[in-house]
Amino acid sequence: MRRLAVLASGGGRSLENLADKIGAGELDAELALVLVNTPDAGAIARAQRLRLELAVVDHRSFATPSEFSAAVFREIDARQIDLVVLAGFLRLLLIPERWRGRVINIHPALLPKFGGKGYYGDRVHAAVLAAGEDVTGCTVHYVTNEYDAGPPLLQRRVPVKPGDDAHTLAARVFEEEKIALPEAIALHFADPRPAPPTDSAPRR
Repeated sequence: MRRLAVLASGGGRSLENLADKIGAGELDAELALVLVNTPDAGAIARAQRLRLELAVVDHRSFATPSEFSAAVFREIDARQIDLVVLAGFLRLLLIPERWRGRVINIHPALLPKFGGKGYYGDRVHAAVLAAGEDVTGCTVHYVTNEYDAGPPLLQRRVPVKPGDDAHTLAARVFEEEKIALPEAIALHFADPRPAPPTDSAPRR
């Protein structure tokens, strides 16, 4: 069975969704590691309740993003992980060459629109509304060292409705994220893509 590491910075809703999909037999994978970058992340309580292996790598303990990223991947390498899934992980993470093509991220917009440094969470949805878009959605993509620029696996779309604010739009997009992320994981294992090139620009 393919082993996943899920990296999160917040509440871990996507983590729980993946656990539900795996438990229901809808995704053939194992949640082998949950890694968070702060000791007060809500994902910790979810991981404990789900009895998942947990690692806390506090970004504040490292002087540079490179040192932090190396510590994260030491935890991952120790557990024979097949795929790293960034699910609301909001710290800069530099991808080692050996992990090219095996790290994916879910972003709450239709990339390449509304991606890049500073575009995460409600900031994305507020920008979509400010731009007057009538459609938005989510993108699952491979991670490189450039913000939200890696090759996409899939996208799902949702309408922007009259009267939406960032919170109502976020809720509608998240319902599509719950479908998109497990589908993308299954797609990756069914048809792995060539490893994307890395570059010098860091991602969030």
